[in-house]
Amino acid sequence: MESVVKILAKEFNKNEQHIKNVIDLIDEGNTIPFIARYRKEMHGTMDDTALRDLADRLSYLRNLETRREEVKKAIAAQDKLTDELSAEIDAAATLAEVEDIYRPYKQKRRTRATIAKEKGLEPLALTLFGQSKDLPDVRELAEKYIDAEKGVDNADDALAGASDIIAEMVSDSADIRRRLRELFMNKGHLISSAAKDEDSVYSLYYEFDQPLSKLQGHQILAINRGEKEEYLKVSINIDRQLALGLVWNEAVKPGSSASDFVRSAAEDGYDRLLFPSMERELRGALTDAASEGAIHNFALNLKPLLMQPPVKGHVTMGLDPGYRNGCKVAVVDGTGKVLDTAVVYPTYGERQKNESIAILEKLISKHKVEHIAIGNGTASRETEQMTCELIARTPGVSYMIVNEAGASVYSASKLAAEEFPQYDVNLRSAVSIARRMQDPLAELVKIDPKAIGVGQYQHDMPQKRLDDALSGVVEDCVNAVGVDVNTASPSLLQRVSGLNGTSAKNIVAYREENGAFTSRKQLLKVPKLGPKAFEQCAGFLRIPESKSVLDNTGVHPESYSAAEKLLGLCGYKLSDVAGGKIAELPERVKAYGESKAAEECAVGVPTLRDIVKELMKPGRDPRDELPAPVLRTDVMDMKDLAPGMVLTGTVRNVIDFGAFVDIGVHQDGLVHISEIADKYIRHPSEIVSVGDIVKVVVLGVDEKKKRISLSMKQAKQ
Repeated sequence: MESVVKILAKEFNKNEQHIKNVIDLIDEGNTIPFIARYRKEMHGTMDDTALRDLADRLSYLRNLETRREEVKKAIAAQDKLTDELSAEIDAAATLAEVEDIYRPYKQKRRTRATIAKEKGLEPLALTLFGQSKDLPDVRELAEKYIDAEKGVDNADDALAGASDIIAEMVSDSADIRRRLRELFMNKGHLISSAAKDEDSVYSLYYEFDQPLSKLQGHQILAINRGEKEEYLKVSINIDRQLALGLVWNEAVKPGSSASDFVRSAAEDGYDRLLFPSMERELRGALTDAASEGAIHNFALNLKPLLMQPPVKGHVTMGLDPGYRNGCKVAVVDGTGKVLDTAVVYPTYGERQKNESIAILEKLISKHKVEHIAIGNGTASRETEQMTCELIARTPGVSYMIVNEAGASVYSASKLAAEEFPQYDVNLRSAVSIARRMQDPLAELVKIDPKAIGVGQYQHDMPQKRLDDALSGVVEDCVNAVGVDVNTASPSLLQRVSGLNGTSAKNIVAYREENGAFTSRKQLLKVPKLGPKAFEQCAGFLRIPESKSVLDNTGVHPESYSAAEKLLGLCGYKLSDVAGGKIAELPERVKAYGESKAAEECAVGVPTLRDIVKELMKPGRDPRDELPAPVLRTDVMDMKDLAPGMVLTGTVRNVIDFGAFVDIGVHQDGLVHISEIADKYIRHPSEIVSVGDIVKVVVLGVDEKKKRISLSMKQAKQ
């Protein structure tokens, strides 16, 4: 068996030393963001996604090794572990293979085979299964095992019991199961049909037949849900004779008097045990693979959503639309502090709409509102139309539709109650919507990532696996941006590398008691924030109030001396950084020689490059370099759309079969995967991400079904 290091080195195409370093760093308790950002020399500059994949794979391989040892121990306890069997277990590359090998030795519930063994028929079964060429007639053999006291009244009873034992032996054979698994995946089909005589969202799958090898993840998850809701009947279909031929090829030895008997027993084993077991196992494996794909897709969509460019520093009005309870309004200042709240009723009639516009106009004038954020939920369409009438009377104000997924979850949470005890649940969601426009990341970290709404079938996923994957994305995004330690909420701080709920609350309590932090070193005075936690978090926390400009950069405190040495080598002082006087730093480093400078500063070249990047833009927000969100001043209706129109939109969700794009008509349009690019792509994420600003052409509009078909590739022509 290859070592874990060798396996990972092959799979990740990295040298073994880099892999060993990553494993050591993980085992020492370092976080993925810290390893990715501040230990680049040790792992060959792998990014956070690759490091998380490696950590997941490492966990799987370690679990596999643990399971191998458990299985060997369990078989040894039965005095059945041979050197050959031990080597076979060690060579098993997956948990499924280990379980296949262990299957014959597992303690089973009472089966027909175990009952037959209790009657003393196992020796007969083994003799027959051996299929020796010189075996006497099977009935003659069976007569020796007649025992009325044990319930074996005649030769037929003995042969029936032996057949049950052989059927189970065939079903438990690791080789047969492995070969059948391959056959099913290559030649099997998933069949689904209607279980009810009524139309439903699953009608696409009422007469569905697809090879297992060509099934898409979203099809598997949709079919599973349709089956669970009793709209679909689902099965796996395989050519029975082909499968039986494989089983017989493995189990039957021709030329023996027992061959036909074993053939019949193996057929029973296939029909009664193997096929149902393989069907369950394969559907489970397909679901697991589809779930992994969906989780990966969810994570892929979540990252750009969290990293959307903020619309910072502007007084913003948040509108949470609604019918019965009206439209909730919150005005927040440039830092997200609530200035005013109100409730208006634009959907109650023309008079109430005009009253709503008058109230909002006064709020805009009073607080000098520049932007309006409108939630995209119920009554969003009417609220957007009212907003456009409002904007016509208040020049200079623009609006944006904000995805409000999860806002109601947040507003009803304990966290929101602690943050806004003076406001009711509805007004809290209006505040959240306004803040989502100002700084999506800072607001969205307060919400369970599953509730953010950029995936499919998230409630059908293995919840722990989904939580771990999405939490990893949130953590990576927060640390990529950096966090102002003097303004960040506990929700944001606890996502910082090395911090948790307790230490985040302690940081907030410390700054409330002692005033703003003035240096990173001061963090060491926070209760329960020791040297290890400081090492992990310090580089990701920003302190604009510090006398040292380095405290407001991504330069880690362990590299401060290297940063100062580098500046000296290039003819600068630390004070020049804050004054913006180091514009030529990259050129001077290049002229001096990166490798030579890195050696003199006692850091690696990747770290040196990161230091240069941070010194050039202290306090920079990487999100500012992304395209700004689309702000609108007018509104279109679905009936205003016509095929051939070219529009600019924002990608809202990326799924297996395409991307949904917001083009400003409340109903998102679908760009099918075939209309994304003029070349073959395996998945839409190869071309687009959530938050991308894209040009699209309208292909078709179905007002009745509320469907808009769009094309990106035709918009480029």
